[in-house]
Amino acid sequence: MTQPKTEYARSGNVHIAYQVVGQGPLDLVFVQGWVSHVELAWNEPTLASFLDRLASFSRLITFDKRGTGLSDRVPDDQLPTLEERMDDLRVVMDKVGSERAALFGVSEGGNLCALFAATFPERTTALVMADTYAKRVWSPDYPWAPTPEKRQKEYELVEREWGNLMDLDHYIPSKIGDETFARRLATYWRRAASPGAAVALLRMNTQIDIRSILPTIRVPTLILHRTGDLDVNVEEGRYIAARIPGAKFVELPGDDHLPWIGDQDAFLDEVQEFLTGVRPPRAVDRVLATIMFTDIVGSTEFAARIGDQAWKSLLQQHDALVRKELVRFRGREEKTTGDGFFATFDGPARAIRCASSIRDNVRRLGVEIRAGLHTGEIELGDDHVGGIAVHIGARVAANAEPGEVLVSSTVKDLVSGSGVTFADRGLHTLKGVPGEWRLFSAR
Repeated sequence: MTQPKTEYARSGNVHIAYQVVGQGPLDLVFVQGWVSHVELAWNEPTLASFLDRLASFSRLITFDKRGTGLSDRVPDDQLPTLEERMDDLRVVMDKVGSERAALFGVSEGGNLCALFAATFPERTTALVMADTYAKRVWSPDYPWAPTPEKRQKEYELVEREWGNLMDLDHYIPSKIGDETFARRLATYWRRAASPGAAVALLRMNTQIDIRSILPTIRVPTLILHRTGDLDVNVEEGRYIAARIPGAKFVELPGDDHLPWIGDQDAFLDEVQEFLTGVRPPRAVDRVLATIMFTDIVGSTEFAARIGDQAWKSLLQQHDALVRKELVRFRGREEKTTGDGFFATFDGPARAIRCASSIRDNVRRLGVEIRAGLHTGEIELGDDHVGGIAVHIGARVAANAEPGEVLVSSTVKDLVSGSGVTFADRGLHTLKGVPGEWRLFSAR
């Protein structure tokens, strides 16, 4: 889409840069965390598609908080408080003629939106907070936040590496190894704030504590959080949701802190349904994919032997491990099956390596898995993945031995030259699937 025009609203003696895009029936103010740049956001494809989707069902309002992006810079020792930033948000709404709006804040932006919703409920139709914390430094009654020592190390890292290819492991692990993306993100951050401002903002964020205001929020609220977020623990999302009256909490799979990285549609579907009452239908489509099914061998007997509590704990560890490997190998979790997973991949070699890595790693938990893979055409529906290829993948998995990654001949043929070796397991009849199928054990 064409990049929106940047305008300015005056907040005290500071000019706040903002943009408005879309003509939907509701006003939606989107507030990023830490730093932002309203124009460069459209140059980053992942963020641009995220904003474009928000603008498809709303009149989307974005702005750069004072001290960042295209808004006026301020001295590093005079960076704004949440209260001053709340004033900035209000003057932007006034300037664009928005009497009431839904607020969607990410990370530190969620703190700002929460304060605004509590202070100006008459101007807030709904509140959405994504991967947000209530407090940014450890205390005995809030044990998930980083310690002061960890925050100090983060200040030093940012000051030393700002604008370079910083370590992405902590914020967006799914992009590890993607140097092109890392360079784009480094440019975005560099232009959004100076090194001194970036560190000063981190120090300011460390002082944030909105716990006391959470029970005073009276607008409809949605809390979204990824299970494996390494920057803000998922328990922090649960904590916030438990303290806002009537808040809805949705936990989503993934490790990335930024919601537009990874499966952004999962975030956006929840936001759109919460704000409009309608979840957009996913058009049925057909694509080629590699299907993977896994399950724990002898799970029923194992659970009976170790007891319900121990089994529940083991399953949680197993699920976290599998999801970590899915992120690592670009797999998409489609469904959990109690003691296993159904996932899809856009490449068969990655699927084999993922299944093998899962098999090797879960052995540390004292269990074995079996895995089955097939490549074929799948149907993408509104909320499901279907087609004969899915059934074949499930039947292949059912024929796998404990600790085995079993694949169809289609998968074997497609990974020729990848270095993966196979052992022929002969012809098999797959229940409900016509003909005989030659299966191979991946080494």
